[in-house]
Amino acid sequence: MSNRRAGLGCILLLAATAGCGGEPKGVASADRETAAPRKLDLLPGMPPVVDPGNMYSETTADKMSPAVKGQKELIYVPNAGGNSVSVIDPAKMRVVDTFRVGKEPQHVVPSYDLKTLYATNDLSDTLSVIDPYTGKFVKTLKVDDPYNMYFTPDGKFAIVVAERKKRLDFRDPHTFELKQSLPVPCRGVDHIDFSIDGRYLIATCEFSGQLVKVDVANRKVLGALSTPGGGMPQDVKASPDGKVFYVADMDANGVHLIDGDAFRVIGFIPTGKGAHGLYVSKDFKYMYVTNRGEGSVSLIDLASRKEVKKWQIPGGGSPDMGNLSADGKIFWVSGRYHHVVYAIDTTDGKLLAKIKVGRNPHGLCVWPQPGRYSTGHTGIMR
Repeated sequence: MSNRRAGLGCILLLAATAGCGGEPKGVASADRETAAPRKLDLLPGMPPVVDPGNMYSETTADKMSPAVKGQKELIYVPNAGGNSVSVIDPAKMRVVDTFRVGKEPQHVVPSYDLKTLYATNDLSDTLSVIDPYTGKFVKTLKVDDPYNMYFTPDGKFAIVVAERKKRLDFRDPHTFELKQSLPVPCRGVDHIDFSIDGRYLIATCEFSGQLVKVDVANRKVLGALSTPGGGMPQDVKASPDGKVFYVADMDANGVHLIDGDAFRVIGFIPTGKGAHGLYVSKDFKYMYVTNRGEGSVSLIDLASRKEVKKWQIPGGGSPDMGNLSADGKIFWVSGRYHHVVYAIDTTDGKLLAKIKVGRNPHGLCVWPQPGRYSTGHTGIMR
């Protein structure tokens, strides 16, 4: 076993949490099976967690919000190398529209209230507003360095992930007026996810091989954690019960397991070359991992925390970011270096379609999605 897989990260800053060590008490397999759901102290203003054992319980296909009624079922693909967004009709499995946006759009992000979509145009310092009722571009907003964007679980702030400026910018979620810039002690901050109670977030920093923990209510950095062996952490996703954060590491070729409360590494699951994106299945049994460097998707069983299946894209590919269809039957994912979008049948991993889009497609959004509110990225729903 390599040092990367066997080693443990250490707290680097504000080390008020647990230090280095093995798997902490309370998260062993037997304990996971028998532990009672913890009592949650929610971020004020955040919608209630209906099932403390599954923060995604309200995201099944039968729970579409009234807010998305009348919105078109479309897939929005930001072409980072083409400065455009391709629009795919999933029923027809083809591109039905393409419109110009700003320079290097990285993700298409649904708003907290589910009524607007935004293309994050990283290098032009703009957001392109998209109307999900028409599927059309509406207008451009000026926002500094929007590599990615999220929304706090209470809906109070949009968090613009300003990667090149090493900041998380807390903004008004409607006007995008800047409320606070939070510098982060790392390089390449790009993806985040929130704890089940909404009180903290964990962000990945791909260029310095670190994770950062942030107090959401007080908007303060709590600490930084090195991923084992340096690494290049990418997407981060909380397990349904909120006890573990999965972190895809493109350099380590697998997924780190992070105890978010203690903020320490508790394990590693090898998946494949260039592990990149993370998505929870609609039955909450699996974590899908896109292995961009080898053209495959790994399925991690969330109960055992082991890889149990791997789907290979015929002829190879570069699966990057995407999302599941509202019913969970199709996994839509961008082929970053093949300039296509893949539609994968989640029952057997069969490739249903390979749709040509623009150059370097990245964080595509499948919309609308079931759920009460969006925390951003390509449509993380709760």
